Amino acid sequence: VEGVIIQNNDNNNLDQIYFFKSKGISVVNTLRWCELMLHRIPPYLIVNKYQVVEKFNLSDDSYKIRVKRLGDIFISFLLIFFTLPISFLVALLIYLEDKGPIFYSQIRTGYKGKKIRIYKFRSMVKDAEKFGPQWSSKKDKRITKVGEIIRATRIDELPQLLSVLFGQMSLIGPRPERPELEEILLKTIPYYNYRNILKPGISGWAQVNYQYGSSIEDTINKLSYDIYYLNHISFLLDIYILFKTIKIVFNAKGNRQI
Repeated sequence: VEGVIIQNNDNNNLDQIYFFKSKGISVVNTLRWCELMLHRIPPYLIVNKYQVVEKFNLSDDSYKIRVKRLGDIFISFLLIFFTLPISFLVALLIYLEDKGPIFYSQIRTGYKGKKIRIYKFRSMVKDAEKFGPQWSSKKDKRITKVGEIIRATRIDELPQLLSVLFGQMSLIGPRPERPELEEILLKTIPYYNYRNILKPGISGWAQVNYQYGSSIEDTINKLSYDIYYLNHISFLLDIYILFKTIKIVFNAKGNRQI
């Protein structure tokens, strides 16, 4: 036996816990095990609110935030420059397919709950939400032929690089949610609002680890990765997420709801 996993609120077996520790056996609770082995912190295992941001130590003007902002500006400029020919081609293909709008915009919840408008290359048919806001799914019939390609490669997200330059978003962070859906999620999922203590990102720890999300259960799983990111945010982790995102783009495995 190398280790023992106990429940988070297990305070009734201190003698057994001491016995294991005295034998050199590691003892961790379920929340810590998920953090160490799965690299996520499930919200339903959290006993008190402090655990949500236990290791979060970033102020608005901290060194890490300034470095993150400089990295956002520099990398966004490079990406915009090198992907400009692709953007022109995508815009042309979107227009030729159904003569509809090239861009699509949505209101999302941003940093500290402030509402922001994000832009994407349109990947769905015109009037896709005439019946109101709804989650998209992997095989959504509203997705166009061009949309399938740009969603799979995440090219539809390229216009959001401008939002990064303007300071509304970051390259890496929790994905911003639509207020209409967020209103439901805030009532259903504990600690969901803590995602907004950072600027939202084009990609994030949840997006590179959990590809699809079209239900409450999926959102809970993605939140577990977001909470992990809040507690482990660093320049190296951002770089790792960026490279994982690039890998997903080239493998065309990005067609997911975000």
